[in-house]
Amino acid sequence: MAGTKERILDTTAELFRRYGYTGTGLKQIVADANAPFGSVYHFFPGGKAELGEAVVRRSGQMYLELVTAVFEAAPDPVTGTRDVFSGAAAVLRETDFIDACPIATVALEVANTSEPMRRAAADAFESWLDVLHDRFTAAGIGAPRASELAIELFCSLEGAFLLSRTTRSVEPILIAGRAATAAVQAALPAQVS
Repeated sequence: MAGTKERILDTTAELFRRYGYTGTGLKQIVADANAPFGSVYHFFPGGKAELGEAVVRRSGQMYLELVTAVFEAAPDPVTGTRDVFSGAAAVLRETDFIDACPIATVALEVANTSEPMRRAAADAFESWLDVLHDRFTAAGIGAPRASELAIELFCSLEGAFLLSRTTRSVEPILIAGRAATAAVQAALPAQVS
């Protein structure tokens, strides 16, 4: 069984995905984590803001590992791109459109009100862009285009999450995935026979 701190972090990440930062209260966190109220301040003396930053950083690392694993399992960046979008569509379907990116949800709420949380979200996003950039350059795509392509893929996915969750359809993710996959394919150098 996970320790109290891990339960608080896991529970908070889940609640942020569902309700966002402002929609998640400390009482709800400790109740759902089966933790004493004082444990939040024991582990996170800065309260909800410090807990929120820790959750964003932890979630960012988890998603970084997921993106890395998907691309490492794929034979090429085109397949990796396709797999990221199809996997995202499957998760949305399986979770009844609840489980999307918790960092984007929180970042939209706090980007102008909490510099530590904004920075944590930016660090997470930049680490994902770095992974994509590295995969694309390793496949022979020039560095400037690889950077652009990483941003295009990221923005397509996050925008598709938003539209899919609000329309309760995976079609936006599937459409964005086809466009992102085509963009990666087009950016690859021509194969010489």
